[in-house]
Amino acid sequence: MKTITMILLTIFLGKSCTNEAQNDLTNTTIQYTANTRGFYQKIVVINQKATIFNDRSEGALPVEVKISDADWKEMVSAFAKINLEDIPKLKDPTQKRFYDGAAIANFKIRYQDNNYETTDFDHGFPPKEIEKLVNKIVALAKEKEE
Repeated sequence: MKTITMILLTIFLGKSCTNEAQNDLTNTTIQYTANTRGFYQKIVVINQKATIFNDRSEGALPVEVKISDADWKEMVSAFAKINLEDIPKLKDPTQKRFYDGAAIANFKIRYQDNNYETTDFDHGFPPKEIEKLVNKIVALAKEKEE
């Protein structure tokens, strides 16, 4: 009897954490920006929708993409593993942006009226702590381009 109770409790708590992470991401704004002199990309994710800007001029129209349930689940899982307080302290793994070897990228999260922003890093080479989430967001924009 104790074994069954423990199994049910574990399943219940596991589901609760997943729903909490999904609710957290639903109420969160994520922004990824990468740019150089000749390249610009800004992706804003809010509640299972991505808005992609590929031009920095004021008249440019963004492209909106609905995020599939499977992609959203991956993003929720990756978001749940991120310690928001550590985001400003993350170290960049490469410095290609210093010699025009990569675009300058930046990652921001607005969560519960608090802003968390990384220092600049190379586009395509995010810090490992946020790598899964950043790569998923960038992949959404690439899919739309194709």
